[in-house]
Amino acid sequence: MGLFMRHAVVANVDDMGGGFRLITLEGPALRNAAWTPGHKIQIAMGSTFATRTYTPLEWDAAAGRTRILGYAHGAGPGSEWLVKLTAGAECDIFGPRRSLAVEGTSGPLVLFGDETSMGLAHALRRQARERSVLCQFEVSDVATAESALAKLDVGDATLVRRERDGQHLYRLVEPLSALAAAGATFVLTGHASSIQQVRQQLRRWGVPAARMVTKAYWATGKAGLD
Repeated sequence: MGLFMRHAVVANVDDMGGGFRLITLEGPALRNAAWTPGHKIQIAMGSTFATRTYTPLEWDAAAGRTRILGYAHGAGPGSEWLVKLTAGAECDIFGPRRSLAVEGTSGPLVLFGDETSMGLAHALRRQARERSVLCQFEVSDVATAESALAKLDVGDATLVRRERDGQHLYRLVEPLSALAAAGATFVLTGHASSIQQVRQQLRRWGVPAARMVTKAYWATGKAGLD
């Protein structure tokens, strides 16, 4: 895997509060990369076999520079790396490469996710400029999440505070019935169990699998999901 890695240096770390960190990476190896909004990268956390996946917000192939939004939650290697990261640190990147693809789908886009999905929200708005993109997020702290979204210029977002019993998911999903009937495509990301519950409701509304794109970023008790 190391043969395909791109070496990068952390040029800047912007602590946005609430666990959010906006990270700028740069280096000659990032030049001339074939990147499209929505592509992903994997960053090695001290070993090429321990990586975490991020969706770049932008990529300047001429300058050799990219930015990612990280969110530290829990006590895993990814969160530890984010919390300790400072300008001047070095890392290795695998990618960019294709991840979630919405090409070929039709209708409005509805992104469901959480704090780990906000970089994707920014990318989807750039990838599908001609389409309506509605974002629905379950979050631990609404105020800090709203602040992060504002800095990323992500509008049309609904945020609901996460509850242990999962009842907040109904408040997020129920207003989407009209969009389901209108032929929207649903991009389901974030917490694996939340994705499962939302997908079940969409199926009850008759949304076909072809109009659901899913990618679990994390699951309780598991680490390192791609």
